[in-house]
Amino acid sequence: MSAAAAAKILKQTRMTILLSVNAVAIIIAGVLIARAIGLRADFNVVGEHTDLIDGDGGIYSPDLLEGESQASGNIGSNTTDSGNASTSSATQEESAGKVARGELWPQDEITIYATANIDLCADKSLGELGEMYWQTSNTSVIQGFYSTARIRLGYSNGRCRYPKIAGPGTTTVTAGTMDGSRRDTLTVHINLPPIDDWKKEVLRLTNAERAKFGLKALTWGEHCADAATTRAREIVQVYKHERPDGSSWQTACPIPSSGGAAGENLAAGNTAVSPQTVVAAWMNSPAHRANILDSRFTKLAVGFHFDMSTQYRTYWSQFFSTY
Repeated sequence: MSAAAAAKILKQTRMTILLSVNAVAIIIAGVLIARAIGLRADFNVVGEHTDLIDGDGGIYSPDLLEGESQASGNIGSNTTDSGNASTSSATQEESAGKVARGELWPQDEITIYATANIDLCADKSLGELGEMYWQTSNTSVIQGFYSTARIRLGYSNGRCRYPKIAGPGTTTVTAGTMDGSRRDTLTVHINLPPIDDWKKEVLRLTNAERAKFGLKALTWGEHCADAATTRAREIVQVYKHERPDGSSWQTACPIPSSGGAAGENLAAGNTAVSPQTVVAAWMNSPAHRANILDSRFTKLAVGFHFDMSTQYRTYWSQFFSTY
C-alpha cells in the first residue's frame, strides 16, 4: 500500500471516529434537554392543529404510597414497614345520553379538576373508533394529550386520551376520527381542587371503609390537623416517613407522655388525584389498610397539598391518633 493510500485511509478513519463522537454528544445533549423540559421517549403530545397520533404514550409520574404506625405508653406498639403500591380504578367512560350522528359526546361541556383524575373519552356507546386526533384551543389550560390512554386504569386506547393539564381555565377540545366519520367539540373547564372539602371527603371515605368491618368512625383530629398538612407539604421534598430535617414523621404531632398511638399514610402521584382514588389506593395496600382498619385509632387528620409545578402535583397524608 502506498503512503498516499495509507494517509487517505487514516484520514477517513479519523473522520468516522469524529462523526461518531459528535453523534454521541448530540444524543446525550438531546437526552439532557428532554429531561430538563420533562419529556420522555414514550410521551407524545397532540398539539394545536396537529392531526396525527403515533407511538406509545405513557404516564409521566409514578404512584407513590407509604404507610407506618407507631405507638407508645400503655397502648402497646405496632410498627409496619413503609412500601410502594399501585391501584386500579374503575373506568369513567360512561354514556351520558344520546350521541348525535357523526359526533362523539352527548354533552357540550364538562368540568374536571386540575389533578387530571379522568381521561377524556368518546361516548361509551360508540365502541372502538380506531385512530383519532385530539386538539386543544388553549394550551395554558390543556397543553396537549398523551398519545394513548391510561389503559392500566381501564380506559380504551381507541376512544380515550389522557390530557396534560397545564392550569385552571377553559379550553375547547376538538376530536375526530381519521376517516372523517365523526368529529366533535367539547368545552372543558379545569378547576383547582377544593382542598378543605377533599380532606373531609377522605375522612368520610375512610370511615365508610371502617364501617364495612364494624369499626367505629374516626372523628376529625384537630389536634394533629396542622401536622397532617405539614407532612403533605414535606413529602414534596422527601417522600418517606422521615422528615426533611431527618427526624421521624411522628415528631410532627408527638404522642403524649401519658401514652397513645399514631399512624401515618402517605400518597402522591396518579393514584392520589382525588379522595376516591387515594383511599382506594391505601385500601389496596396491606400496610396502609392496616392503619385505616386499626381499632385503636379514634381520630384522623388529613393533609392535602396540590402544586402543579412539582413532579407529582398531589400529595396526601393521613395522621391517625388516639389523642
